[in-house]
Amino acid sequence: MLRMLALFPFIAAISACSASLLSSSQQSTALTRTVVVDNLRSPWGIAFIDANTALITEKEGGLVIADLGSGETRSISGLPADLIDDIRSEVRFDNGGLFDIALDPNFAAEPFVYLSYAAKSDQGRTTKIIRARLEETSLEEAQTLLVADPFTEGEFFHYGGGLAFGDDGKLYVTIGERIYNERDNPALPIAQDPKDKRGKIYRLNKDGSAPEDNPDFGPNAAPGLFAMGIRAAQGIAVQPETGDIWFSEHGSRQGDEINRLAAGANYGWPIVTTGGYRNDDYTPPTLEGRDFTAPVWFWRQTVAPTGLAFYTGDAFPQWRNDLFVSGLSRGSFWRFNFENGVIVSVEELFVDDRIRSRDVAVAPDGALYMLTDTLLAPSPEGGLDYTGEAGGQLLRISPRKR
Repeated sequence: MLRMLALFPFIAAISACSASLLSSSQQSTALTRTVVVDNLRSPWGIAFIDANTALITEKEGGLVIADLGSGETRSISGLPADLIDDIRSEVRFDNGGLFDIALDPNFAAEPFVYLSYAAKSDQGRTTKIIRARLEETSLEEAQTLLVADPFTEGEFFHYGGGLAFGDDGKLYVTIGERIYNERDNPALPIAQDPKDKRGKIYRLNKDGSAPEDNPDFGPNAAPGLFAMGIRAAQGIAVQPETGDIWFSEHGSRQGDEINRLAAGANYGWPIVTTGGYRNDDYTPPTLEGRDFTAPVWFWRQTVAPTGLAFYTGDAFPQWRNDLFVSGLSRGSFWRFNFENGVIVSVEELFVDDRIRSRDVAVAPDGALYMLTDTLLAPSPEGGLDYTGEAGGQLLRISPRKR
């Protein structure tokens, strides 16, 4: 059942719009994908040092530096000791591991690498953000910026971990609510409690401190809190035309979304959703006096959107400033056509050759890339099977020569 309360009329309008666009969506440009780097262990995020060199995180617990000309990779040492790198030892579909990566905006002078990951302790697990100085193939002087405590036992999902620097030089971080079943929420749901660090988006100075101009969420609110009501946001990106920040959001039962980030916004989870709940017996509490921000876009089907990036290159001039979104479910890959900062149409690409994709990125030379993750594959029963093979790739997307 759709539950958007006061927002329902707005959601109904964009729902009708989304159905119309999706029904007529066809790939408008002939594309080809070329393998640039192979045999990656569930790659999650990518950051470009230059047009020919990139750092790639592997969810299975590794960080590599890749030569995009030769495809050769070298391992980076110095990863944190509390990183969960045995992510399938307890639960087959554990979401833990090493997540996103971002470079300092002034990387040439300050070669800091920012990382998000699932951390473990005697109390359980949580999401952690660090930065460290990159010295050739080693991380040095690691500093913890954010710990999304509490550490909890028995939760293996929805860590979040998206990282992006805004035009203001601040680091924006997505943190998931880290529970699987909605009925496991306390009376005041995790994502709606400003004192709980989970289910939020943060805006931080480069050293991890909270900017003085962040919104005020009241006494004892989590330091650095910028927006709340988040379930499992992973991708986050800056729109080059406007400087606006956008993020993807996983729904529970459908309800996958694309949102524009706004200071002090509450995106509603789990009080409101464009989809359904995993638990049929779950009824969210009524919270008085809260305004909820509706998504700009949501899908009727499950997409599991992850990484996203705005295109700024020259290979596809007709797509400049459009948003690309990768999806885990069904291996979908999407283009959102932006005009004057507004979505005017949506199309799904590679519909005849789907690959489970984790991230999409644009290199400094304007080349468009996607990261794939084939450790999980669709099963005949409609679920996912663990293949046990390191088959992730970095692919370059180019116009197909006729």
